[in-house]
Amino acid sequence: MTERRKLRYGMVGGGPGAFIGAVHRMAAALDGSMDLVSGAFSSSPEKSHQQGRELHLDPARVYDTYQDMAEAEAAREDGIDFVSIVTPNHVHFGAAKAFIERGIHVICDKPMTNTLEEAEELCRLVSKHGVIFALTHNYTGYPMVKEARDLMAAGRLGQIRKIVVEYPQGWLAELIEEMGHKQAAWRTDPARAGVSSAMGDIGSHAENLARYITGLEMEEIHADLSTLVPGRQLEDDGNILVHYQGGARGILYASQISVGEENNLRIRVYGTKASLEWKQEHPNWLHLRYPDQPEQILKRGNPYLGPAAAHATRIPAGHPEAFLEAFANVYVMAGRAISARIRGVDPDPLDMDFPTVQDGAIGVHFIHTAVRSSRERAWVDAAYTPPA
Repeated sequence: MTERRKLRYGMVGGGPGAFIGAVHRMAAALDGSMDLVSGAFSSSPEKSHQQGRELHLDPARVYDTYQDMAEAEAAREDGIDFVSIVTPNHVHFGAAKAFIERGIHVICDKPMTNTLEEAEELCRLVSKHGVIFALTHNYTGYPMVKEARDLMAAGRLGQIRKIVVEYPQGWLAELIEEMGHKQAAWRTDPARAGVSSAMGDIGSHAENLARYITGLEMEEIHADLSTLVPGRQLEDDGNILVHYQGGARGILYASQISVGEENNLRIRVYGTKASLEWKQEHPNWLHLRYPDQPEQILKRGNPYLGPAAAHATRIPAGHPEAFLEAFANVYVMAGRAISARIRGVDPDPLDMDFPTVQDGAIGVHFIHTAVRSSRERAWVDAAYTPPA
């Protein structure tokens, strides 16, 4: 068995001015179990090397392209153990494929790819090469989200009848992509974002959160996607009616033009015995409501919570844990699984609690299904069958 050591990782994307790249680096650094040692941080070699200097990396391990990086790092005795892919969506597939084919583990931002064909190809490649693939649906990393899932699995809510999940933002209420706003520019560009903006960017988080907590798969959906800001190429608002397998009904709403909203991801699940509510902007509390007793508010960090919530908690109750810690939970758990693979041991089952390549394919299928339903103005089959 190989001795435990710090993991070495590289990053594709996350160059100068990239918000999400810095978030990933902070999340990866939080627990002190992995070090950033290489990168291809931008499609511009000049900017890639600028970012490498700012991060104090060895210049020899800062690359002009991710292809150069994958080849060089795979050939090194001290090469990276995994790569973090934090580029705009259209680069995810090519970058992930390049590293997977060289046996390098992957942590990738969502949505996983721009097409279902690409997503399913990554599923096949991950299986063929036996690598760990984690997708950063970071909201699954919150302790109280894990507690909600465990309460659901234990039957505390009874049979599920209704799921209401929403993710309103207001930052795209004006045409800021035409004003030099870097993040808006690529997220609203079909060539980089893919077929969807609001549903692809934040609706995919809502879909994943509902599925993670309840375990229910979509059976059919009726979507209404709209572009409400004149001059925008992709939709900025979406409303979806959902029929879940097993009979539950749902509403999924994702909007980037809801003025005054910040990141108000919220889910309510109604069962025959009780209901629950969790809000991303107040993530340390989980509300449980009953027909015949007072509301309960479960709080992060307390000993009455289950093992998954405890495993995802770093500090005592009363000290808020939030966005970066939840993001870090995806990294640390995937990192422990990678470390176990390197050492030739079985990982702790609690460490396998992160979104996978299969979750990525389901998310891409959801995005394309929503776009098709809206275009056809009809209910469409939303069930997903994984590739053989």
